[in-house]
Amino acid sequence: MKRKDSALPPKPNVQVIERMFTLIDILAAREESISLKEISEKSGLHPSTAHRILNDLATGRFVDRPESGSYRLGMRLLELGNLVKGRLNVRDAALIPMRELHKQIQQPVNLSMRQGDEIVYVERTYSERSGMQVVRAIGGRAPLHLTSTGKLFLAADDPQQVRNYATRTGLPGHTHNSITQLAVLERELSKARQSGVARDNEELELGVRCMAAGVYDDQGKLLAGLSISAPADRLDEGWLSKLQATAQRISAALGYNQASSTD
Repeated sequence: MKRKDSALPPKPNVQVIERMFTLIDILAAREESISLKEISEKSGLHPSTAHRILNDLATGRFVDRPESGSYRLGMRLLELGNLVKGRLNVRDAALIPMRELHKQIQQPVNLSMRQGDEIVYVERTYSERSGMQVVRAIGGRAPLHLTSTGKLFLAADDPQQVRNYATRTGLPGHTHNSITQLAVLERELSKARQSGVARDNEELELGVRCMAAGVYDDQGKLLAGLSISAPADRLDEGWLSKLQATAQRISAALGYNQASSTD
């Protein structure tokens, strides 16, 4: 018996729906309108078949006809997309991937967002076996410059905004490892920009180190930071790729397209 290739995407059971998806994908690949002739060639559909389906899509405002014989995506797709976007919640999108990452590494995984000059912990997955002595509760806060996620947000700011932050806060320290000088912070942020990863080297709590990767929305805006916390002597650099993959997975669920954002 021939085994199905599980890597292939499933096809709709209704042929006309499969054809509709094909036509929408063709229109989505072009910024300008496209002629019926070219659509027919790209889809492999007879012009009359493509015309009939496109007209039905136009009736539902999923497709527009800017001029006779040409088509482009319609405003109804934008309306529906905005509805979906409005219902997306970064915490909801992150929870299952966070739990899966925690199962792999058995260390606390944190989701934090920026609020003014601090980060706020909005979700956390951890177990008693992690060996962490200090566990910050959901809703807890910490200064941007002392946390791995906070550094991601500062790295996304322009240099003047970083200087303003330093002036406002005075860069207070919590441990002897805390960064309390602007020049040192700027060097640290430069590293974060280049690598896309930020770190906390016992700067917020002695005995605890962290690494963080960004979570982005559909516009490429940094929404949150996903971080791993571990005892200082047990933070494993091998976790970094898993952390980044998990952050990318959450970002994708929020509509982020890494390929298009780097074009």
